[in-house]
Amino acid sequence: MNSFKWIFTLVLITSLLLGLGTEREETGSEELLIEVVTSVLDKWHYSSDDIEFNDSFSQKLFDDFLKEIDGNKQWLLKSDVRNLSRYRNQLDDELNQLNIEFFDEVYQLLMERIEMVEGFYEELLEKPFDFSKDESFQLNAENIDYASSISELKNNWRKRTKFYTLNRFIDKKEQEKQNKEQDPSYQMKSDKELEEESRKTTKENLDLLFSNFKELKRKNWFTLYINTLSSQFDPHTNYFAPAEKERFDMGISGKYEGIGARLQKRDQEVKVIEVILGGPVWKDNLLEVGDVILQVSQKDQEPVNISGMILDDAVKLIKGPKGTQVILTVRRVDGTIEKVPVIRDQVELEQTYAKSVVIESDGKRYGLIELPKFYIDFSDSNQRDAAKDVAAEIKQLKKRNIEGIILDLRNNGGGALQTAVEMTGHFIEKGPVVQVKSTGGRKEVLKDTNPSILWNGPLVILVNEFSASASEIVAGALQDYQRAIIIGSSQTFGKGTVQNVVDLNRVLRNRTSSELLGALKLTTDMYYRVNGKSTQLEGVKSDITFIDRYAYLEMGEKDQENPIAWNSINPVDYKPFSSIKNYQYAIEKSNQRLKENPYVKLIEQQAQWIKSQQDNDEVSLNFQKYNEEKTKDREEAKKFERLEQFRSQNSFTWFPEVNSNAMAFEDKEFKERRDNWVKRIKSDIYIDEAVEVLKDLNAPNPLIPIVAQNQDQ
Repeated sequence: MNSFKWIFTLVLITSLLLGLGTEREETGSEELLIEVVTSVLDKWHYSSDDIEFNDSFSQKLFDDFLKEIDGNKQWLLKSDVRNLSRYRNQLDDELNQLNIEFFDEVYQLLMERIEMVEGFYEELLEKPFDFSKDESFQLNAENIDYASSISELKNNWRKRTKFYTLNRFIDKKEQEKQNKEQDPSYQMKSDKELEEESRKTTKENLDLLFSNFKELKRKNWFTLYINTLSSQFDPHTNYFAPAEKERFDMGISGKYEGIGARLQKRDQEVKVIEVILGGPVWKDNLLEVGDVILQVSQKDQEPVNISGMILDDAVKLIKGPKGTQVILTVRRVDGTIEKVPVIRDQVELEQTYAKSVVIESDGKRYGLIELPKFYIDFSDSNQRDAAKDVAAEIKQLKKRNIEGIILDLRNNGGGALQTAVEMTGHFIEKGPVVQVKSTGGRKEVLKDTNPSILWNGPLVILVNEFSASASEIVAGALQDYQRAIIIGSSQTFGKGTVQNVVDLNRVLRNRTSSELLGALKLTTDMYYRVNGKSTQLEGVKSDITFIDRYAYLEMGEKDQENPIAWNSINPVDYKPFSSIKNYQYAIEKSNQRLKENPYVKLIEQQAQWIKSQQDNDEVSLNFQKYNEEKTKDREEAKKFERLEQFRSQNSFTWFPEVNSNAMAFEDKEFKERRDNWVKRIKSDIYIDEAVEVLKDLNAPNPLIPIVAQNQDQ
């Protein structure tokens, strides 16, 4: 049962908004931002010729923005929406006139409604809930209308808080039962106590939610409006306020400059929740998880109290250029307070980088390379990037006499196009990798120009529904060359577009540093496989379909809002790889194994069950009925516990990477992470099948007839 759909959406919107900017200080800055964003979209977006600012566009923008700010219909009233509807056909005119009257009115109204709800949610949680009452709560807001009155809105919130409390209550009762089974002398808490504890937890969560809302400023909500506008062009066109642009760059490069700690704000305190391996505070053991940062001071400056700040503003004070010093006033876990000087340095996010392991099976060795994303540092070509790191891992694996490689691109949402082209070149002779069609119709073929091949042996690529963009370029190219066998979901995500980031400050001349506008990531190109077909919407079809638990959920590009349509162009000349034997044989053999594999049938059942759970939108708020439903769900879920019990008979060994911080490998926490990674992949049935496919590719004498298969490539 999708019990927390409303909570997830609420938290997601809050997370999206937090820390995106500061209050408007200059009259006209919002109008200026609209002018620059719409101008850039009109000039450089791939689909700009197909999109007009007309009434149809206005209606879609109106509906989508209301959905963004109140998708769960928990703030606005039906009368509010009816009143706002006078703008439904006017937003295109407002954009052309650089008018923000609609946003102004929505913003003021939303602030009033949030304040109103904040005024009554505590009252709803003062008295015990009656779980014997027969009523229900609708999880899917699309199935309900806005509240027609304040009393109806209040009643909706009563059901919402009751639902959340009921979930907690049932979980606590189950825990009490388990405690009693483990210890017969245990004194079980009464239902009254459990209900009170559950209500308290609900209140604490809502207190945190409204505390986060209070930290939001007008600019945060305006950023959401600009993003709703830009997403009308396609789902991957997004506006970044200045702080978000910095985070985007960090995600692409896998590194940043700072102290090397993850921070969280709660109860007006900025707390350390993780010390990042290899960072400055880790190297010198300066901070630990649980420490609270009270004040921040730069060299020769007075300390600044950060307790009342938005987390993003506090982070700006703490982060800074490599080699500079920041002094933190810290309250330790034991309560002592001290000043901690930290010399900032470059911090690498180790979990984003490629890593490999050697798999031993039946006396043979195979290599697995896991790549979480296609990272690169555009500002410094000498720094790490995904293509160089994968090359280093291949070289390491070759030293250990492997007989095949598995490249794991599952859950890899992409990254830099350049690294995808270079990485494909590790496995083929020189030739075209991907075609790119840009705004205005200009076409370009991106090629691997290096005739050498880093690995010419058997190759398997693992993908799933979350493999997107650069992952699809690599998988699609190597499939077209018949260089690799693709194993995974029926198709990958289906993102066949390329984005570029435009610094909006550079669009305008004669600007001062205080007038930062941020950046716009917009779709400027579509890419096509060497066979001429786009991966847009259709993705890359696996040679061997091995579904996972998410097989029937709507989560691909085709399920997004406003996706660009699929099309194709002429193919380019390319020569299929000729050195891989047993290509069709390995595919056929794997398909036979999967047909007979009981785990596959169980995964299919699990995928169907998860889909049915997602479709179940209405839940009972009656304890007995809801508990019966949850008990039924738990019993059904037990059927799939066998999937978690799978353990490969193969052995897995990891080795220090060439490019990693040597100190990290002496760290207990790092070793623990790597050991946990090995433990995870040892329980991964998909990797086990990939090893068997590599064996088939190496088989000297195929024992079953090769059955030709028509493959949509």
